[in-house]
Amino acid sequence: METAEILVDARGHHCPIPTLRLRKALETAGPGARVRLLADDPMARVDVPHFVREKGYALLEKDEVSGWLIFVVARAE
Repeated sequence: METAEILVDARGHHCPIPTLRLRKALETAGPGARVRLLADDPMARVDVPHFVREKGYALLEKDEVSGWLIFVVARAE
């Protein structure tokens, strides 16, 4: 059974808000969660991957489309 992906739209917010919203979504959803984060603050390019490594999560995707940063992060089962 595949876990539904949670969308966190943090566009228009400056760091650390995108990372904080990502953290809250992952912690609230629990083990196995996948979260797609949308951000437009350039600092998210650095902050999000650092946060993911620090917490032991998996960065499944990292992309940029039309000035939006898109990250897909998974929490271990």
